[in-house]
Amino acid sequence: MSDIPDASGGSAGSAHRLLVVIVAVPLLAAFALWAFAWPAARMAPRDLPLGVAGPPAAVSQVEHRLAEREGMFEVRQFADEDAARRAIEQRKIYGAVVVSAQGPRILTASAASPAVAQLLRESAASLQPKAPGGDKRPSEGGAPLTAVEDVVPAPAGDPRGSAFGASILPLVLSGVAAGALTALSGLRGARAVGALVACTPLVGLVGAGVAHSWLGVLEGPWWLVAGGITLTTLAVAATVAGLHAVLGKPGVAVGALLVVLLGNPFSGAAGGPHVLPEPLGTLGQLLPPGAGASLLRSVSFFDGAAAGTPVLVLAAWAVAGLLGVVLARSRSQA
Repeated sequence: MSDIPDASGGSAGSAHRLLVVIVAVPLLAAFALWAFAWPAARMAPRDLPLGVAGPPAAVSQVEHRLAEREGMFEVRQFADEDAARRAIEQRKIYGAVVVSAQGPRILTASAASPAVAQLLRESAASLQPKAPGGDKRPSEGGAPLTAVEDVVPAPAGDPRGSAFGASILPLVLSGVAAGALTALSGLRGARAVGALVACTPLVGLVGAGVAHSWLGVLEGPWWLVAGGITLTTLAVAATVAGLHAVLGKPGVAVGALLVVLLGNPFSGAAGGPHVLPEPLGTLGQLLPPGAGASLLRSVSFFDGAAAGTPVLVLAAWAVAGLLGVVLARSRSQA
């Protein structure tokens, strides 16, 4: 008799909920595997900015070699080695091939992407120009045919960049927790904004203390690193709280899915956005985790170069989320 639907449709409602769980969980698992595993399995250079400098004839040969790897590199010419170095330090290119009388050299920046730096090291021999007879040019004094220099090296505490890539997810989860707890605790309007603005700087201080002072994963000015972590966490927290204010409890889930299942794997924190399948690399930089990873790279290893765009992206998410919290409160009181 208990299986007979009552007037309220309780049995039918239970069956419906059971069906939702049975179907939704495998779909969520499939989506999560796609979001995390597929980009990692398809990592490869895609229009990766790479500089070339040296005599015109030698530069032409190198460009021809690079052009054979269709779609991998976006080649940019520079007048000399100094110009190429400046471009690397300003995060305009990931590395450069420099040809001189002493032989070809590869300039890398493992702080920008250890994966790309490794790729350039492995490709060094194949990128050197050939002598008129077709053989690779010998170097002077028995030195290696192609020298490799890391212009902006990754920190000694994280030479492969694995700890940096792993650091973004905890920051994202901290932001989700801050936004969810603020929303679900019943804080609204100015009080909710105050809670978010007060707790995220504490996350920044703790994060900088662990990643910068203790582990040595991040370098650069300590307060700028703390500020970058704070802004990243605030952007995530405000997004979750703002979506809750607009959509109700489902907004928390939507915000978490957006920044964790999409934003984190598309962030390019492990190898850089130019090694992710498109348009995921570009999309990831428009979400808080990707913008946060780029900002932390800039302030930690490149003296703030190219930090402007990620700051604007993070600020836009933070402001939009906080406005959603305030405006939703105003509408409810109207």
